[in-house]
Amino acid sequence: MGKLNGKIALITGGNSGMGLATAKTFVAEGAKVIITGRRQKDLDEAVKLLGSNATGLQGDVSSMADLDRLFAVIKDKFGHLDILFANAGIGELAPLGHVTEEHFDKQFNVNVKGLFFTVQKALPLLRDGSSIILNASIAGYKGMEAFSVYSATKAAVRSFARSWTVDLKARKIRVNAISPGPIETPIFGKMGLSADQAQGFKDAMPIMVPMGRMGQGEEIAKTVLYLASDDSSYVTGIDLSVDGGMAQV
Repeated sequence: MGKLNGKIALITGGNSGMGLATAKTFVAEGAKVIITGRRQKDLDEAVKLLGSNATGLQGDVSSMADLDRLFAVIKDKFGHLDILFANAGIGELAPLGHVTEEHFDKQFNVNVKGLFFTVQKALPLLRDGSSIILNASIAGYKGMEAFSVYSATKAAVRSFARSWTVDLKARKIRVNAISPGPIETPIFGKMGLSADQAQGFKDAMPIMVPMGRMGQGEEIAKTVLYLASDDSSYVTGIDLSVDGGMAQV
């Protein structure tokens, strides 16, 4: 029997990268999974890959109207949620002197506002005893060049995990964060870098990681599975780094 048999899980940004890897793992462990994403084509391809226990719902987490529509559909079709992996996020790099208002607002709207209201609007559907997992980053506590805005958004995510652990304790809802290090995902092509810059960034990462390599989406998925399942029944409020030791030594 799977670790998530009979559970209903929502994964935002589940059409690629860490979200899709986690959706695959959840389905394999017996869950019915709802994934979201902004691009319908990518969602359709992901659902086809995941099979009949997956549902794709298009939407942007920074849009309150999209979130309201998302949870209305979930309520109508599934009735409740047991697991929420608030994974959707973006990352664009810019040194302090080149940060624009658009750059700042775009990342905070998705990574902070979008995540905050995803969780808030999910609360009426989450059963008591549910598990919420937030996708933060080691960038939230490690200074890196040109990361200041992105890093600030992820520090906010870590803070949410602490506060919501206390806010939701009466409902026995556990809230935890994961902080990935460099993971091999499509995000490297979406950071506002040229192809050569993106490749250079990827090539430099393993040198900074004690394990000497980048992580894989499947390694994140196994970590999220742990926090989503009863294996972590006495774990709440933590930030679990999955970074090959990059921010630990």
